[in-house]
Amino acid sequence: MKFLIIGDVIGRTGRNALREFLPSLIDKEEPDFIIANGENAAGGFGITKKVLDELLSMGIDVITSGNHIWDKKEIVQFIDQEERLLRPANYPPSALGRGYGIYKKNDKRIAVINLMGRVFMGIPLDCPFRTFDEIYEKIKDTVDYIVVDFHAEATSEKMAFGYYVDGKADIVFGTHSHVPTADEQILPKGTAYITDVGLTGAVHSVIGMKIDQPIQKFLTGMPVKYEVATGGYLFHAIVVEKTDEKTEIRRIKMKKE
Repeated sequence: MKFLIIGDVIGRTGRNALREFLPSLIDKEEPDFIIANGENAAGGFGITKKVLDELLSMGIDVITSGNHIWDKKEIVQFIDQEERLLRPANYPPSALGRGYGIYKKNDKRIAVINLMGRVFMGIPLDCPFRTFDEIYEKIKDTVDYIVVDFHAEATSEKMAFGYYVDGKADIVFGTHSHVPTADEQILPKGTAYITDVGLTGAVHSVIGMKIDQPIQKFLTGMPVKYEVATGGYLFHAIVVEKTDEKTEIRRIKMKKE
């Protein structure tokens, strides 16, 4: 089975990148299942129902998220109804939405689990490691593949998690930093892993935002309103192909100035 996993989609620029590159990539790679992190897809912060529908209409099967999932007020109106939109599973049990889903595609059952790290995130969350264990025990005998979006700041936390679930999860991909890492690998027990897929958004930006705004914040220490950068765009993704004989992972980078 072949998975296409797309890095954090940042605002309209990121959606433009999807429209530009995704159709031809689907034709070339013929993925069986497509996942994208969409927590920044609407104006750089959060996701709306309109934007969610736009992403799903492009052929994406599941949208994962992270700490920005609640940034748009309207999220509370639809997150419980849309099974293809996930929020981190280690939010408290009373939180709206769902932290994982099981999806049937090409006669296979695919579990997608969304988790968020705790290091440097500043959000009181349950332990993502133990949350994975709880979900794994529920689903391990009922699914063919387990894929985890680990949304976290610290690379060490992402790497530790990858090794923790090695041999249990089929794929662990990191999101949140918007900067792609060059450590795609197959871990010793067979899990395909990358610390961060990267962003799908503006080429000339600071993690997808207009350049002058974060510079101003660093210089002054004052709060600054961030806006999505425009212009040329990048598309970052990974392709993971699993067969009975082997597992392969590779990065994809596409660019239009």
